[in-house]
Amino acid sequence: MVLTVLQKLAETEWSVALHESLWVWPLLESSHVLTLALFAGSTMLFDLRLTGWALGSVPASTVLARLLPWTRLGFAIMLATGLLLFYATPVRNYQNIFFRTKMALMLLAGLNVWLFHRGIYRRVHEWGDAALPPRAARLAGYASLVFWAGVIISGRLVAYNWFDCDIQPQPDFINWAAGCVVP
Repeated sequence: MVLTVLQKLAETEWSVALHESLWVWPLLESSHVLTLALFAGSTMLFDLRLTGWALGSVPASTVLARLLPWTRLGFAIMLATGLLLFYATPVRNYQNIFFRTKMALMLLAGLNVWLFHRGIYRRVHEWGDAALPPRAARLAGYASLVFWAGVIISGRLVAYNWFDCDIQPQPDFINWAAGCVVP
C-alpha cells in the first residue's frame, strides 16, 4: 500500500522535475547538509554540557537558551529540505535500508528529547549550575550524541546503493529490512 502511493508520488511532474533538476537538487542537498551542521553542532554543544565534558561553568539553562533558536532554525530548514529530497526520490528512499535506519534513529532521538524535557529538565533550576549534571541528564546527553551521530552516518550512507532492491539476489533479511518486493 505505502509502496504504491510512493510510486505514484514519484511519477508526479514535480517529483520528476525536482530529481532531474540541474540546480535545485544540488542546492537542496547542500542546504540540507549545511543546516544539518548548524543543527548537529548546536545540539552537540548542549549534549556536551549535559555530559559534563564542556561548558561546566555555564548554567545548562543558559546554554540551552542561547543554542535553542539556532537548533530550531537548523532543524526546520533541515526538515523542509529533507522532505523535498524524499519527495524527489520517494521509492528509492523508502526502500533504502540506511534511510530506514536514519528514520528509526531520528524517532529515538526525538523520544530522547521529549523525555528529557518532560523529565529531568523540569528541575534544571536544581542542577543547572553544577559542572556535572545528574545521571539522568548525562544519560540523555550521551543518548543524544549517539542517536544524532547515527542519524548523520546513516544519512550519509543513503547515497550508496549497496542494498538497493533492484540488486538481487540479496539475503532475505536485507530484502525485508529494505522493504523490497521480490517475486
